[in-house]
Amino acid sequence: MTLGTPAGPAARSMRILVTGGSGFIGRHVVAALRADGHRVSVADRVDLGDPDVPCLTGELEDPAVREAAVEAGVDAVCHLAAETSVLGSMERPAQVHRVNVDVTAALLELCRETGVESFVLASTNAVVGTVEGLLTERLPLAPLTPYGATKAAAEMLMSGYHGAYGMRTVSLRLTNVYGPGMHHKDSFVPRLMRAAAEDAFVRVYGDGLQQRDLVHVADAARAFALAVRDWPSGPVIIGSGRSHTVLEMVDAARRATGAPLPVTHEPARAGEMRAVVVDPGEARRRGFVAQVSLADGLRSAWADFAPTAAG
Repeated sequence: MTLGTPAGPAARSMRILVTGGSGFIGRHVVAALRADGHRVSVADRVDLGDPDVPCLTGELEDPAVREAAVEAGVDAVCHLAAETSVLGSMERPAQVHRVNVDVTAALLELCRETGVESFVLASTNAVVGTVEGLLTERLPLAPLTPYGATKAAAEMLMSGYHGAYGMRTVSLRLTNVYGPGMHHKDSFVPRLMRAAAEDAFVRVYGDGLQQRDLVHVADAARAFALAVRDWPSGPVIIGSGRSHTVLEMVDAARRATGAPLPVTHEPARAGEMRAVVVDPGEARRRGFVAQVSLADGLRSAWADFAPTAAG
C-alpha cells in the first residue's frame, strides 16, 4: 500500500498553525494538512526548510513568539510542540511543566482572544497510567510520571476552554509513533534500526514481554488531518489497535532489515507501563482506521538507517 495516504478532500480550506511542525510527527502532519488543501504555517525551534510553508522559529515559551504565531485569521491550531521524554520529565519536571502545561495554557488563551475555532493536541495514553486490560477514553486520569501529568493537565485545560468558551478541543492520545524521519530519536524503533545498521545488539529493559501498540507516523498524521476538520471535543485514542511484545518487535525488525539483532536484557525502568493495549473503537467511529502494517512500517523506517541509504 502507499504510505502517507491523505485524508481526502477537506470540507473547506482552513488556515492552520502547527506548533512543532518541524519535528518528526509534525512534518508528516504538515504534509497531510497541505494534501487536504489547507494553508499551513509552522512555529518551532528549528526551521522547517520548506519555502512553501511559512515557519516562525523561536521558543514558544517566549510570549512574543506565541503572539506572532497565533495571529488573526488562524482557524485552527495543531499543537505538537512539547517535551516528550518520560525519563527526561523525571529528571527535569519543572522544565517539562513549563513547556507542556504553561505554553499550552498560553496558546489556548491566545486562541480565545483571536477567535481560533479549533485546537488539536498531541497527547498520550500515559495520562491514565497503568491499566489492566484495554485502554479507553473513559478511564480516569491517573498519570504515573511528570510527563503523563503534564499531558493530563493540558487535556483538562482544553476541556475548560471548550466548556467555557465553546472552542472545539480534541486530544489525540497517540500510542508509540514510528516511521520515516525518526533517525534522530531515541525511542525503541530507531534504536532497533541503528542496531541493525551497525550489526550491534539490542538492549531490552526487563523481560521483553511488555506490550506496545505502534502506529505509523503516516496514520498519526492522517488522524490530525481528520480531527482538525470536525471531530467533536474530547480525547481520542490513536493507535493501530494491535499490540506487540518488545521481543515480537525485535523479530519483526529482523525480518525488515535482515540483521540478526541479538538481544541483551537489562533491569526494567521505573514508570514504564507494562502493557499498552488500546480500544480503537472511538477513532473508528470518527472515520479513522490505521492502514500501515507493522511489516510495511518498519521497512519504511529502515530506509533512513540502511547502510545503502548513505551511499
